[in-house]
Amino acid sequence: MARFEHTVTVAALDRHWFEEAAGHAVDLFDASREQDGAILLPDGRPIHGLRLLKGRHLQSGAWYGESQEEKDGEGGEDGKGASEAAPEAAVLREWRPSRTVEVESRVAEEGMSLRVGVRLREPRTPKALEVSLDGHNPKGGSLYRFSGRAKADLHAWWAALERPSSAPPAARAPVVGTAKHRLGKARLTVTPRPAEDGTWRVSVVLSVRGRWLLRPVAAVGLLFARRPVERGFREGVDSAAEEWAELLAELPSRHGEALRAEIADALTTP
Repeated sequence: MARFEHTVTVAALDRHWFEEAAGHAVDLFDASREQDGAILLPDGRPIHGLRLLKGRHLQSGAWYGESQEEKDGEGGEDGKGASEAAPEAAVLREWRPSRTVEVESRVAEEGMSLRVGVRLREPRTPKALEVSLDGHNPKGGSLYRFSGRAKADLHAWWAALERPSSAPPAARAPVVGTAKHRLGKARLTVTPRPAEDGTWRVSVVLSVRGRWLLRPVAAVGLLFARRPVERGFREGVDSAAEEWAELLAELPSRHGEALRAEIADALTTP
């Protein structure tokens, strides 16, 4: 088994703002209605890029996607419209804003069929986020199958950041992800701790190992490829930290009705 670890310092996200923003977003969707396929906010404006394709709005089994006009208007660098891209749709599995929201998205791209599931517990003040990923090539064998699972315990995340900066890291990582393939499996953990200047110190640990009879082969491969793999891992964590900084810089700092209005504008603007 190979183990890689890297720690980065990132700007902190205000918990109260995050939970308030989540509550506003859920309430806007919960108060929305469907009209001729378009999803309208309470003020009558349609949510951009989202249409009801099948079923009843906000009912289990409802299918959502983009309209053909919106796809055609999003041409890529080669000038082709998005209508030539892979089909994509999402089905609502559960909508109970006070308890659970679950969505499953299905995408076919470059011969691969992907199914992504997202479940958010207690959405108005998010408690936990669970993500699942299953992929396969219908024309391929077991080498073209993989799966992944991840869970972010947001309650544990905030609890870890409330500890004194001098205290040791939390014993249990709030974010854990696993990936499986015929050739091997990987486990990723993310653990935050507060820094004295108010920032977050986030430690990311990746463990990789071969499966079954392939363990010796994987061990030999990692022996020779350890340095480039470790370099790629560190660069990936650093890149994620940079993207986090860019995201925080774009977030509004408002509260109350002003924040709700800004979220509504973001949902309706192309």
